[in-house]
Amino acid sequence: MSAISPTPNRRELLAAAAVAGAFGLLPGTLRAAAGDDAIRPFTVNIPQAEIDELRRRIAATRWSDRETVNDQSQGIRLEKLRPLVEYWGSGYDWRKAEAKLNSLPQFMSTVDGLDIHFIHVRSKHPNAMPLIMTHGWPGSVFELLKTVGPLSDPTAHGGAAEDAFDLVLPSMPGFGFSGKPTEIGWGPDRIARAWGELMKRLRYNSYVAQGGDWGSPVSSAMARQAPTGLLGIHINLPAVVPPEIAAVLAAGGPVPAGLTDKERTAFDALSAAARMGNRSYAVMMGKRPQTIGYSTTDSPAGLAAWMLGHPGFSHWTYDDSDPEKSPGEVLDDISLYWLTNTATSSARIYWEYGGGRSPAFSAPEMTAGIALPVAITVFPGESYQAPETWARRAYRKLTYFHEVDKGGHFAAWEEPELFSAELRAAFRSLRQSI
Repeated sequence: MSAISPTPNRRELLAAAAVAGAFGLLPGTLRAAAGDDAIRPFTVNIPQAEIDELRRRIAATRWSDRETVNDQSQGIRLEKLRPLVEYWGSGYDWRKAEAKLNSLPQFMSTVDGLDIHFIHVRSKHPNAMPLIMTHGWPGSVFELLKTVGPLSDPTAHGGAAEDAFDLVLPSMPGFGFSGKPTEIGWGPDRIARAWGELMKRLRYNSYVAQGGDWGSPVSSAMARQAPTGLLGIHINLPAVVPPEIAAVLAAGGPVPAGLTDKERTAFDALSAAARMGNRSYAVMMGKRPQTIGYSTTDSPAGLAAWMLGHPGFSHWTYDDSDPEKSPGEVLDDISLYWLTNTATSSARIYWEYGGGRSPAFSAPEMTAGIALPVAITVFPGESYQAPETWARRAYRKLTYFHEVDKGGHFAAWEEPELFSAELRAAFRSLRQSI
């Protein structure tokens, strides 16, 4: 990878200014001085030697024996993993993924002592609403790329010009090309403060935030902190499970009395997920991220197996029985983790968040302090479908709640057009505040 150095020479500054102007950075956002507030253009360029080394390691994989069951109750199945990894080593082309990133304006800026990589796309439409979106794990900025067109250029995707967004898509600390924290404390609250500083640095006086997976607690933390300019948030993994319901689930207790039909459906889904160990990966990373990191950092097959162990990731992003689910997209994401050596650093956010507790569970400190407007979209393929009754109890200023008929945990990746339409609708009432 490459980027303009922290102390650019005049030629580099002129080139950087040209890039900034081409992509609509406002005057003053690119600094000539070598300060922490500098915005530096960034280009991905992985050395060929690193790609060759990845292929060498894949070719040398020592495979585990086959599982003794006919489902994924023991983990990702050998017959699903091995063809994907072998294709990764022989047929997959990282340069195409690299080109996807480099086709968009990318930048780097040092925030709170850490380099933050971000994509910044300004809409061609006037008065576009600035929007910062946060990815999750085992996702990355790759999970958001399909929404860039629909959100920044809605007229080309069935929307109106007044629905346009300027997009800021940062890589979370420890993920992708962002810096790796070398000290504790980089949980959702600190990331939220960094995002607020980034939007201020980009000279956005008003904006909105969106997140699913880890983006949900980060966006929720932004709403609690209410930095100057933040108008509201949209989340698709809301923290709505009431504390008393969470306590029953943790104890494996019976179904509480008095639940509505939708609350009962949500409780049953959460209970089934707990019995099947669907969040075992989160507990392990929450307790021992360093231990997990040794195997995922040393073995490409180990990394792929670990990431595909995420239920929402494996069930949608790659299915060898479905020709429409190309392995290329999931390998773009897994390759990013491998080539940036971020398997361990990305896992630590689970430890930071309190041992892998679920961001779906509500708590007073998570939701009661939010006074800004909150919008929620419920996707049917999510780990559970948040009931509106729980959502209104958790968020006192819920301004938008909608259940859609398709999409899952990685909604922006799975259904980018529908996802984009939801954001247009969710934030429409706030546009008059821009």
